[in-house]
Amino acid sequence: MAATISFRPVVRRVGRITTSRLKHSPDGESMSHRERAGWWSSSETETHGTGRVGFFARFFAATLLVAAALLGGQIGALAQSGPSGSVSGPANTRAPLNSQGAPRKRVSENRYTVGFVTGVPYSTEFAMVQEIATVLARGQETGPHGEVAFRVLPMVETGGVRGISDVLTLAGADMVIAPVILVDRLRDAKTFGDIRRKLVYITLLHTEEFHFLVRPEIGSIADLAGKTVSLGEEGSATDVLGREVLDAEGVKINAVNLGLDAALDGMRRGQISAALLLSGKPVRFLLDLNARLEGIRLLPIPYSRALQRDFLPSTLRHADYPNIIADGESVDTVAIQSALFAYNWPARSRRFELLETFTQGFFSRFSEFLADAHHPKWREVNLAAQLPGWQRFRPAQRWLERNPTGEAAVRNGAGNERTPTGGSSDQEKKLFEEFLRWRELQKGK
Repeated sequence: MAATISFRPVVRRVGRITTSRLKHSPDGESMSHRERAGWWSSSETETHGTGRVGFFARFFAATLLVAAALLGGQIGALAQSGPSGSVSGPANTRAPLNSQGAPRKRVSENRYTVGFVTGVPYSTEFAMVQEIATVLARGQETGPHGEVAFRVLPMVETGGVRGISDVLTLAGADMVIAPVILVDRLRDAKTFGDIRRKLVYITLLHTEEFHFLVRPEIGSIADLAGKTVSLGEEGSATDVLGREVLDAEGVKINAVNLGLDAALDGMRRGQISAALLLSGKPVRFLLDLNARLEGIRLLPIPYSRALQRDFLPSTLRHADYPNIIADGESVDTVAIQSALFAYNWPARSRRFELLETFTQGFFSRFSEFLADAHHPKWREVNLAAQLPGWQRFRPAQRWLERNPTGEAAVRNGAGNERTPTGGSSDQEKKLFEEFLRWRELQKGK
């Protein structure tokens, strides 16, 4: 009898807006005494050039965000006279990678559930985790009481460093889709101690593209100087890496942190000039946008020399967003590589065995994700591609060693395998893998 899945994504800590983007408590479960003191103190706030925020203003903003999260959206985030949310100020300040010490991982008592930390519900990464949960739930044999071998439980986060921190600390958080560049930096900066043996990767995944949505009067990225721009949720990959992109282009903005719904509403009202989103194309949320009627369009991001070390060139096309990009036109942008990381549980532990069961099911049924009903980003994935500087999860490596021809058949089943930049040749795939090796060598210099 086929198993059913109860899809109940877990939403965590949506309303925390005052902590530094990368300075999170290593306990991962709740704010520390120090953070609580900072939360309730009216004298300790983030100013970033925008003025000090008082106790009641912060309490009111936090209450709005928590209420919005409970209702499933960013409701009312711009209901005030101006753009609300976490204001980051006029500078594109890069979030610090200060060491927080080695975090302590807690062990979940749930014997049948693997926790999959994912991005916000409108992101492509969330959609792909939902597809994983649904596909792997089908076809499992059930026990006498309806129990199954395992379930995949999506855990909703803002993404970025917070998702990585969750896997390092939270009970039940086993895996995360994360930008490779962020995980590499956390490793090198030892933000959470030495994580080289605490994290492993299961497979490289797809690229995530920057989507720069702008109002009609914005003709180039230089026009955003001094303008109010939403960089997504605070501490997200969009927030952290978006600041780097803008810095590389020499553009100083007035940054605010809003969810995509609230940011688009602010653009319609003329309160916000642009909104940045980092997610794999096409983002289904954007496909429902009546962009041409509202005058919202996608802005090109030049692939400048300053971006070439850590970012990849990519292109958004009419086929990706027929409602935004005219037929025959395209928009150049930049992208980053993502990977599926997992906590490196001790061998033969229950959590290790659950991850092994997940990996075997995911790899052996990967061809199902290449069907038209699933997100096209699956067609970029090469299960055998290696990630320099990281150890692969041992059961994943053993599966690939036992199934070399099967893995190739899985990829060929997609028909036209897509490369990270949208190409289709094995040569471009090799060039991308050479880029990853070159970047690793550059870091050692």
